[in-house]
Amino acid sequence: MAQLIATCPDETKDALAEELEALGVTDIELGYRAVSFTATETQFYEAHLRLRTASRILRVIRSFPAHSPAMLRSQARRIAWPDLFDVRHSFRVDALGGERERVPPKQVITQVREAIRDDFERRGGLAPKVDPEDPKVIVVAHLDKGRCTLSFDTCGKSLHKRGYRASGHPAPLKETLAAAILILAGYDGTQPFLDPMCGSGTIAIEAAMMALDIAPQILRKKGDFAFEWLKDFDRTLWRAAQEQARADRRDAPPAPIVASDLEPRWLALAKKSALDARVENRMRFEVRRFQDAEPPAPTGILVANLPYGERLPGVDLATLYAEIGDTLKQRFHGWRAALLAAEASPHEAIGLKPSRRIPILNGSIPCKLLVYDIYAGSRRKPAAEVTPDRGAP
Repeated sequence: MAQLIATCPDETKDALAEELEALGVTDIELGYRAVSFTATETQFYEAHLRLRTASRILRVIRSFPAHSPAMLRSQARRIAWPDLFDVRHSFRVDALGGERERVPPKQVITQVREAIRDDFERRGGLAPKVDPEDPKVIVVAHLDKGRCTLSFDTCGKSLHKRGYRASGHPAPLKETLAAAILILAGYDGTQPFLDPMCGSGTIAIEAAMMALDIAPQILRKKGDFAFEWLKDFDRTLWRAAQEQARADRRDAPPAPIVASDLEPRWLALAKKSALDARVENRMRFEVRRFQDAEPPAPTGILVANLPYGERLPGVDLATLYAEIGDTLKQRFHGWRAALLAAEASPHEAIGLKPSRRIPILNGSIPCKLLVYDIYAGSRRKPAAEVTPDRGAP
């Protein structure tokens, strides 16, 4: 059994916990910007392949008191590091937290790094190379309330890097955030789906991957995961996890997946990314304004990242948002709509009462995910009734 920590933005940890429950892991506990859990070796590999909302996965090595630099170094030297990774593999130490601790982050990195080198030299005479830029092994030291937890970052590069997103869009959404928005909106891959402002296509592509049950990291190449450079790496078990993930893929989505945008160049970019994600022929793409959107089924889920206004000179956001509200009311009875809007935007102009308001940070921009359940009696509030959103109740 492995003690693991999956990191994510704090506001999306509920979505991550939901994914972990589906994997069948145990001891799930929500923390700040992280979810800890216990997993079997098979579940350890499955988590790296299948988690859609995690940024990174850390495997705990040991936790111990560290009230001074000397204590930290002494405790870290007690770990048999040559049993964990080969001296020929370069490594790096990262520090989390510690700003208010007795041992500042820079000292944490230095003490743990030198403890690792000391232990290798003491046991075998040689020390592994330190590579700050592109190491094979990443050790993470987290200091909190006088205790240090040492872990391996078993991912290597961040899990949001799926390998399909084409560059060129000025404001792409991270793949992990797109997946979290889908889960928080209630999308499970079985419902009809529409993104009427798809931009570079990330939300719609993540929806297609969920609908087809495609493991988000299945495209990673050999050696891309940091756990492949640890001594206890089980290549046979890892290959079995990959083969099972490929076997689980569906041939077709259970319901239509539609992505549209008024800009043909963004739609072309979305198509290219969808092709690289191997879902392009399972989606429908349309050049169309949100105001002209048509539901592809009687019920379903609509998700959109609304414009924030910075790149839309001459466009009145309040008018646009009001037109979006009218479109939902007039054409999308029986649908759920989840709209990501900047907190500072005039989202109250949509004029419909959200069933949920979920705070989301998109990069450095505070946003809200506004979830609306549209039914036949839904009405857009007249301007006199619209009041500023005070946040989640």
